[in-house]
Amino acid sequence: MLGPLMLDVRGAELTDDDRKRLSHPLVGGVILFARNYASPVQLAQLTADIRALKSPPLLIAADQEGGRVQRFREGFTRLPPMGVLGRLYDTHPHQAKALARETGYVMAAELRAHGVDLSFAPVLDLDYGVSSVIGDRAFHHDPQAVIELSHAVMQGMKDAGMAACGKHFPGHGCIVADSHVATPIDERDYADIALKDLLPFKALIDMGLAAVMPAHVIYPKVDAAPAGFSRVWLQKVLRGELNFQGMIFSDDLTMEGAAVAGDITARVRAALDAGCDMALICNRPDLADEVLAGLDFEWSAASRVRLARLHGEPHPLSMTDLREQTAYSRARHAIASLGLESGNLALGSDPTDHTGKAA
Repeated sequence: MLGPLMLDVRGAELTDDDRKRLSHPLVGGVILFARNYASPVQLAQLTADIRALKSPPLLIAADQEGGRVQRFREGFTRLPPMGVLGRLYDTHPHQAKALARETGYVMAAELRAHGVDLSFAPVLDLDYGVSSVIGDRAFHHDPQAVIELSHAVMQGMKDAGMAACGKHFPGHGCIVADSHVATPIDERDYADIALKDLLPFKALIDMGLAAVMPAHVIYPKVDAAPAGFSRVWLQKVLRGELNFQGMIFSDDLTMEGAAVAGDITARVRAALDAGCDMALICNRPDLADEVLAGLDFEWSAASRVRLARLHGEPHPLSMTDLREQTAYSRARHAIASLGLESGNLALGSDPTDHTGKAA
């Protein structure tokens, strides 16, 4: 049986504790981090072991956006920061969109070849030039550019048999604070957000976006609760006004931006009650155990259907088969032309990654 929680695992292979947690009926998914990766062969074995724990299998996800946020690197194509595609869009929009689609395809095809179902991408936040945690993870400051480039990435992911997850609803790019270590507050009113930040979400939802992840950000002129705990944002705006019918994932509920909702069980319950279909608990197995022992929640049939739709297309191409595909080789060549492997672009460090052992 699958349930509304997504957990992580300690290392490159499953421990007995991992197996026990993931087999719990409240668990429906697993998120992998850089610490869970040693080699392509190891990753394929890890995902196979996770998949064998339940039927239907757990959803396996990762953050493989590109740039600073790429969990699996050695043996995978180095993907560009989305901001690089945005800068190219300013001078060569058609080339940028083509490269965005190829980037989405390569990213998704390589993940699917190793047993990963979903990448939490693309980022739909606007780049206001103030958020260090978003920065070049965003495509552009112009909503139309973000719409065109993110849609191209989503198309590329679809070409490889993977759904897309837009984040961080309704927009994380306008604030300085990092929700991993603080509780960000965005003082804008709803009209300002709707006229700018919501446009990419609305457009991609209309184009078939399958999943959304809300921000751990408080927008006090709209609701006192952070978006991921807000019925206003998730039910009235996302489900109602934007007519979103897909999966809503919480962001990691161990982040400081989620602390306003109380202890970890209260946070999970608040996220699910507000409208999230699945709640993430990352890098704190002790807190995961606390929730598994104390949460009583009846998961809806609608959420189960939404989750089922996110599993990657069956029988993905292996890496051996992928390398024989002209489209894959062409896309990798196009990405390589950006000079990422030679270090011409400073990718920096990923503030969202947890590469060490979970506490």
